Amino acid sequence: MSDATLPDSQLWCLIKDDDQAAFTALFRKYYPALLGYGKSLTDHHGLAGDCVQETFMEIWLYRRNLTVPDSVRAYLLAGVRRRIARRLERDRIFRHSRDIGEGEFSFQFTPLDAMISDEETRRQVHQLNTHLNQLPARQREALYHRYHQQLDIEEIARLMQINPQSASNLLHRGIKHIREVWVGELHTFALLLCVYF
Repeated sequence: MSDATLPDSQLWCLIKDDDQAAFTALFRKYYPALLGYGKSLTDHHGLAGDCVQETFMEIWLYRRNLTVPDSVRAYLLAGVRRRIARRLERDRIFRHSRDIGEGEFSFQFTPLDAMISDEETRRQVHQLNTHLNQLPARQREALYHRYHQQLDIEEIARLMQINPQSASNLLHRGIKHIREVWVGELHTFALLLCVYF
């Protein structure tokens, strides 16, 4: 079994034992998603890339002292979010820019047209994306973490620094709004939500 196909927890344990191939596999697996998430938190895309790389550098530097997290994905997302927040806070103090709490989650849900061959499905995916992108930023972020990053409610709550009930409420309100404005059969909406992400 190659390092790339190992579960995250095993990769993490190998990293703790100085396995550079496991570290490379984890980096390659999560770098694109973490970079996309970082770019959704700040307009400074170079900053997002730097913060993702710094998160991985910190893992490598302190690998022997780190415990295996319940969810490596959630751990990495939280690390990037914290690092960006710290850098924006520092910049705000010195340059009077806004911090992460003042910003809006700006991930844009977009269809993968090349993967959708059916015209009706493509139309429905466009409709779903339009509705998702009209949601308030916090609801969009919660849905992104739940359906795009496959995080559970506890992980979403920790990542967004809210309690689990608030995370659940954000998800519920976002899905409820989309159901209310959805034109089409609800089972199609549920299928798109589960499959598309």
